[in-house]
Amino acid sequence: MSPVKFRPLLACLAATALVAISGAAPASAANTFRFAFQGDLKSLDPYTLKETFTIAAHGAVYESLVTRGKDLKLVPGLAESWETPEPTRYRFRLRKNVKFHDGSPFTADDVIFSAERVRAPGSNFQTNVPADATFVKVDDHTVDMVLKNPNPIALYQFGGWYIMSKAWAEKHDALKPTPVSASAPSYAALHENGTGPFTITEHQPGVRTVFKKFDGYWGKVESNIDEAIFTTISNDATRVAALLSGEVDWVDPVPLQDQSRVSASANAVVVNAPELRTIYLGMDQTSDELRGSNVKGKNPFKDVRVREAFFRAIDEDAIVKRVMRGQATPAALLIAPPLFPLAGEFKRPAYDPNKAKALLAEAGYPNGFEVPLDCPNDRYVNDEAICQAVTSMLARVGVKVNLIAQPKAKYFAKILKPAFDTSFYMLGWTPSSMDSHNILYEIAGCRNDKSSPRGTTNLGNYCNPKVDALADKIERETDQEARNLMIKQAYEIVMSDWGYIPLHQQALAWGVSKKVKLVPRADNQMMLFWVSKEP
Repeated sequence: MSPVKFRPLLACLAATALVAISGAAPASAANTFRFAFQGDLKSLDPYTLKETFTIAAHGAVYESLVTRGKDLKLVPGLAESWETPEPTRYRFRLRKNVKFHDGSPFTADDVIFSAERVRAPGSNFQTNVPADATFVKVDDHTVDMVLKNPNPIALYQFGGWYIMSKAWAEKHDALKPTPVSASAPSYAALHENGTGPFTITEHQPGVRTVFKKFDGYWGKVESNIDEAIFTTISNDATRVAALLSGEVDWVDPVPLQDQSRVSASANAVVVNAPELRTIYLGMDQTSDELRGSNVKGKNPFKDVRVREAFFRAIDEDAIVKRVMRGQATPAALLIAPPLFPLAGEFKRPAYDPNKAKALLAEAGYPNGFEVPLDCPNDRYVNDEAICQAVTSMLARVGVKVNLIAQPKAKYFAKILKPAFDTSFYMLGWTPSSMDSHNILYEIAGCRNDKSSPRGTTNLGNYCNPKVDALADKIERETDQEARNLMIKQAYEIVMSDWGYIPLHQQALAWGVSKKVKLVPRADNQMMLFWVSKEP
């Protein structure tokens, strides 16, 4: 039985992923860890929202078959081992004596159920399991995943795919995923039943969630906290004040303008580390008429000249310097350079407002036009400020941007599947597989086939069949050099189409109490089971 030989390049991340905050706590301390985020934790259904903070919060109570360690390398989860008896078959040996929080046993039936539920309509994680995968029960603690074609990144797609209890879902009518746009919460959105090291004993959506250590957990936990309390603190000044006063032990993010003050304080420090998330702008390239625009009967974004004009009108260097205060890296691609070895061969097109004006005039818009811009105001570092800067820059070339900035709960419900209600938007993305295929399939893949998960997060439906054909080959290619060349070719096509406007990779900006020890991973996931606190 041969092991999978393909490995994405993550070695360069290990040095930053293992940075820890000083102040280890005694193992016997019984205490409470309090943490706050600028956005909310709305749903407990682990298939509702593919968003970093939400995935990490769910990761305290739910678990995957295969997970990632502190250095982002794959490690066993609920599957204690796996093998490939043939190129299109993975065999997972499941852990025995694992209990869900309601006391029921974890078995192969739960894996098979979860594999179907995560790919069902309403799930925001459909691409986390290969679309062609069939899961077969061998016995209660052995499951085969059978593929139609070899897939060297199949296991890397599993990140954030958490296993749910089949019996619990059946009992509480939670067989279907809760879509982010749901107007009424399902039972799974308000309750949890995972196998993880923490349970949730209280959940007030958007306000407060209480985690408590699960005494029946199967594994060893690198944490001494018995309880963790999450609260939403959307106001920057209030969030920083809570950290400095000791009211909370961790906040995300610390506003750039407050970082020096926090680091100089007696109680807390700011953790800055490279992050893999790319912030970018997308455009509706499929509607016959652009929503919210003064151009009627046509869609300006269907014209490649307009898309190039928007790209060249945005001074990303100025955004990094003035808005991000130097704590971001301008991006040429939709993926962070550490995740693609040929990323250095791409250069960001130059800021050129004069050329932008000429392109708009050539496309028939010499005086520009009007368009709304959807933006979150509580999700990414300085997200609304970035959108305000973009609005100002586009105004200089004659484009009037009407900024719609709102909390992430409303924002995601508006722009994500199934609504796709946006003409122009800002989004941040870290590929769950840590691989380019995720970008090319989910962000840049045509969403013409409603039965396929391709293009799930392609909100503006940028579409080039050549990219789709390459993505399919990339998914099957096991030769790393050949695969990288195909990835490069696909990115070249996206760039020549001016399909997206990459902005930057932001820096992780956590505020952490000096009493706390934790692990800031490069994917920005704060995992409770690696948190310790002095009493």
